[in-house]
Amino acid sequence: MNNNYILRSLRYTFDYGDDKMMDIFGMAGLSVSRQMLCSWLKHDDDPDFLPIYDLQLAIFLNGFILNNRGRKEGALPVPEKKLNNNIVLRKLKIALSLRDDDMIDILQLADFRLSKPELSAFFRNPSQSQYRPCKDQVMRVFLQGLRKKFRP
Repeated sequence: MNNNYILRSLRYTFDYGDDKMMDIFGMAGLSVSRQMLCSWLKHDDDPDFLPIYDLQLAIFLNGFILNNRGRKEGALPVPEKKLNNNIVLRKLKIALSLRDDDMIDILQLADFRLSKPELSAFFRNPSQSQYRPCKDQVMRVFLQGLRKKFRP
């Protein structure tokens, strides 16, 4: 899944302005300029578009967790250098305090059916035989469902 699409989608879903987005990055330890943020939020065909890399999106998602759940004692969470849809889905689940039933309901808002065992396969250890990679379609539908739930 395109990292820029995920960032744009979360910004729109939760109606965050530039200042709030920069604050979320800052909570996780990355200082971002308004110009850089705007370049990440542009569409792919814009000449000023810049891709947001996995590390930067992981920092944003860690900040999103801290913004929604509060900061715990100790050091900041270490951002992943390499992201996949499974990790992004897990971070969104943590940030929004979602249970499996909540996630299934969100997917159903976007007219997508998924069973609990299929959903739990996304959160398993990749070395387990029941592990399944989260495909772009599922991630896209989940983001659409979030949009319908939090921005009706």
